[in-house]
Amino acid sequence: MLNGISLSSIRAFESAARLGSFRAAADELHLSASAVSHAIVKLERALGNPLFERTSRTVRLTIAGQTFLSYASSAFEDLRRGIEVVSSNRSHLLRLHCAPSFAAQVLSPCLPHFFAANPGIEVRIAASTNYVRFVDGEFDADIIYGEPQGDDLVVIPLGRETVTPLCAPELAERIRSPRDLLGLVLIRSDNKRLRWPDWFEANGLGAPPLQSMSFDRSFLAIDAAANGMGVTLESTRLAHRELKSGRLVAPLTGVAQDLSYIGHYLAFPKSGSQRRLARRFADWLLGELGEAAAETSALAQVKS
Repeated sequence: MLNGISLSSIRAFESAARLGSFRAAADELHLSASAVSHAIVKLERALGNPLFERTSRTVRLTIAGQTFLSYASSAFEDLRRGIEVVSSNRSHLLRLHCAPSFAAQVLSPCLPHFFAANPGIEVRIAASTNYVRFVDGEFDADIIYGEPQGDDLVVIPLGRETVTPLCAPELAERIRSPRDLLGLVLIRSDNKRLRWPDWFEANGLGAPPLQSMSFDRSFLAIDAAANGMGVTLESTRLAHRELKSGRLVAPLTGVAQDLSYIGHYLAFPKSGSQRRLARRFADWLLGELGEAAAETSALAQVKS
């Protein structure tokens, strides 16, 4: 109890506010709608402020309700994380942070294979460009773009990636040599380590023309190219699905000089409680990436 306020009444409020319905909250919490309504009325009386505006058909948060929801949501999320930290079931949960484009283009499509090979294991993923510090126990492993630093980390390179111009098949018909790119829209990925100037230099050309389109995520640049909006310079690993489906092709394979580098790494704490599960996941991922790389190479040879 918090000054006469029960946790159950806050839970009823959070559910109703998030779902926008007392009845939906009742279904989620396995209560009756009247029980949810009674708990929220009791909470409002204790707080001295109405949390919902009620009509005959709808409920809507008041300003006070919106403010309280932000605190309640954060509190329940912190509580969930605390339960994960101390729960005996945590040994079957891998909390993974991942670079956004890798998560969308590589990890998500192949995760069903991991679950099939590892029944009973749960993977929870959050994606952002931030690096995990592993000091708050929120994550067990991180797939990072760029090499991470830290003596307390196990760092596993996820293999070399080939970076080459990619475009839709229709546009590829106009590309026979590197110079053919000079008259086309070149899509830029702002956060990439290898960019168009690097590729132009490697192929003995001058500075690339000004691009008329740029994105801050590789998966957006890949999608734009697949939709025929221009040519993107991207990793064939990140574009594996689009290359496999034929939405993208690499028109200068065998003609121009590709770029190659290690773009992504998997890191986890040397002394972390989930280091064995993280290592198990890493071994599986390396195998998946190896198979995908061989398949992408074969596709490029066939279509070149």
